Amino acid sequence: MRVLAGLVAGLCMVLAGCGGGPGAGAGDAASSGNRTLNVFAAASLTDAFTAFEKQFEAGNPGVDVKLNFAGSSDLAQQIVNGAPADVFAAAGDATMKTVIDAGLATGAPTVFATNVLQIATPPGDTKGIASFADLARPDLKVVVCAPQVPCGAAAEKIEKATGVTLTPVSEESDVKSTLGKVRTGNADAGLVYSTDVIAAKGTVQGVSFPEAAQAPTNYPIAVVQGAPQTALAQKFQDLVTGGSGQGTLQAAGFGAP
Repeated sequence: MRVLAGLVAGLCMVLAGCGGGPGAGAGDAASSGNRTLNVFAAASLTDAFTAFEKQFEAGNPGVDVKLNFAGSSDLAQQIVNGAPADVFAAAGDATMKTVIDAGLATGAPTVFATNVLQIATPPGDTKGIASFADLARPDLKVVVCAPQVPCGAAAEKIEKATGVTLTPVSEESDVKSTLGKVRTGNADAGLVYSTDVIAAKGTVQGVSFPEAAQAPTNYPIAVVQGAPQTALAQKFQDLVTGGSGQGTLQAAGFGAP
């Protein structure tokens, strides 16, 4: 009997625990099983954060980064309504404030990039658009972001600063939708971020205007309070704000924070 008990005890040690209790193997499951990191990011961050997704997954085996891109105001509301986000990267301080005011940001958000508006036109720009004031011409079909979206709020700020009033044919839910109207020929011009013109890879033409500097957009990032993957979320934020991440963002046309 003593010999049998000893054999059983030895077998238990080899198998890291007999009896199948709830704690048995839990650490192994956490370390070797797949984990999902939910990252909510402004639509204008699509290209840069898709690159971060690949980089982060390569450096963290077993982690699946799920990216949710949309207008920042929509994302903020989703988080407030209980969406399972781990990281929130917003365009605009006001949209991040929505999450902060709801007590759903862990610590103070970090601004990791900046951006400015640019006029997007079809290649060749047969309409001869050269300035922000040109967008008020009655012969033009202009699209902008909705005012609650950061790119729309920036456009409104420039209108007030310049005294130029735009009459857009549509107000889109995010900057990608605004750009899409121009790319498909449904608009003669659209107000988007300079990074979106770069990401369009020649399918639109960018027209810079000096008044854009009066309404820059900050991009803050924060770990969401109660995030399912808090440690991973902080690690992802560190990637975005670190040297490698900053290089990726600036290559995409974003300004330094």
